[in-house]
Amino acid sequence: MAGDLRWWGAGVAAFLCALRVQAVCEGATVTQELLKEGFHRDLLLKVELGVVGEHAGGCTVAARTHLPPGIYVDPYELASLQQHNLTKAVLIPEVVDVEAPEYLATDLLVLLYLEPDPWCSHCFTAALPVHGRYHRPAEDSEEALVILKSPEVLVCCCDNRLPAECWKPAEVEAACSGKNAGPCQWYSVTHKPAHEESILQVPVGLRQHSSMVCAVTLLATVLCSSLILVAVCKYGQFSEKWEEVTLGR
Repeated sequence: MAGDLRWWGAGVAAFLCALRVQAVCEGATVTQELLKEGFHRDLLLKVELGVVGEHAGGCTVAARTHLPPGIYVDPYELASLQQHNLTKAVLIPEVVDVEAPEYLATDLLVLLYLEPDPWCSHCFTAALPVHGRYHRPAEDSEEALVILKSPEVLVCCCDNRLPAECWKPAEVEAACSGKNAGPCQWYSVTHKPAHEESILQVPVGLRQHSSMVCAVTLLATVLCSSLILVAVCKYGQFSEKWEEVTLGR
């Protein structure tokens, strides 16, 4: 009888502990949205920590996003934005082939630092320009779909201690932009994404148009080259030198 009471008491305690953890950790949500149309888009991220945000005062909040081969971040554009303090992010790897098509590219990892939202308590936002890559021509569809998964929410606190129920250590090789300059431990929070994934629609060509595209491209190349040659012969120094050669001067 005593053993049953102890087992029942332990079960009740575990249940109450689970309710406490759920109450403390609930409310963390992530929303991501792709703005604009075509190949050049803006990835808008919003993280709402909710009740968890009470423990993240003075901490750095970031989103770790895996970009599939069909989408990339231009490192030169990112450097320009960071120079003007418009965004802050870390690319892994740092070298990105911006000319590679989708079928020759690799995945990209982005650690995007978020800023506090002045209009929302416990909310953090950030925007990042992203670009779609060229895909192989399709058989019957004029669009290719690129699936972008929901990011992982990370927090780096140099001064505050986070509740262990909500956070777990994360292996992140990036500096914490908090008050202290030294290295900090990043933590991952269990969250509920507003949408599990976002879909980027990239325009692609059709295979049956390949012959027409090649023919038009060839004609345009020949025409433009002919116009350039005529302009050089008529208005450039090439005509004068040609006359000197033919007249023996």
